[in-house]
Amino acid sequence: MIAYCEVSAFTQTPGQGNRAGVVLEAGELTDAEMQALAAFLEAPETVFVTRMGGGLVRVRYFTPTQEIEFCGHATVALGLRLAQGGHWQGEPLELETLVGRVPLTLETEAGVPTRVWMEQRGLETRPVARELRRELAEALGLDERMIHRGLPLAAASSGLWSVFVPLLDTVILDGLDPDLPRIHALSDALGVTSVYAYAPMGVNRFAARDFAPAVGIPEDPVTGSAAGALLALLAEGGRLPVRGDRASGVVYQGHALGTPGEVEVEVTLAGQTVRDIRVGGCAALDREGYWDRKK
Repeated sequence: MIAYCEVSAFTQTPGQGNRAGVVLEAGELTDAEMQALAAFLEAPETVFVTRMGGGLVRVRYFTPTQEIEFCGHATVALGLRLAQGGHWQGEPLELETLVGRVPLTLETEAGVPTRVWMEQRGLETRPVARELRRELAEALGLDERMIHRGLPLAAASSGLWSVFVPLLDTVILDGLDPDLPRIHALSDALGVTSVYAYAPMGVNRFAARDFAPAVGIPEDPVTGSAAGALLALLAEGGRLPVRGDRASGVVYQGHALGTPGEVEVEVTLAGQTVRDIRVGGCAALDREGYWDRKK
């Protein structure tokens, strides 16, 4: 029997935010068993700890249909479970993932773990051909005129690649009618995991929706890795207020699915170049259980 838990990330309320499966003792599981357990849990992503010790935790991430390189909300969920289970008291800790090592920082209040911050790798960007603007808009169920001209439309990654599509306002964002097969095809053509639509709510606050049918997720409730890349993309383009060498903001996601969550992002700049990206959030335990690997 393999112990697992289900955790709501980027929220303090069970059942809200984004659900992640967490398996702390997966060292003896085969690839096929990890995939089977991820499919059994049906969470958008499940994180498996395959080795732990010496300030390093080796992990793998699976959607219900395939392995992926990294997942932000599952990382936050794992960090809180490690802290709540007594495996982590706030000392330096790194996750070893398929995208490299990801340092984690623990935030506490009165000695109680409350928030996990993860450092994402540096920002990478790719332009999106102008003629694809209409295709992306139509795939989201929109007219091209609803795309915001003052915010960046680009492919970007700080862990996983997404194409970021800015919209004029949150009313348009909430009313999207995505054509998932078309989004899947566009994602494959652009070499990205998802199409991430976003809209401004203030100078450093944004609402978002993330469609990832290419990896078996029609709509991801709250996406930490993409939120980090978005705020870094905006900071690098001069679209966020900067104090000293830092910009920060919040991304609100999940409202369209009835599971709202919040992702906090801090970006450190060296001139106009992004140097560091930190993504933080809370998490709440939903339930615990056991999976029979022999079935």
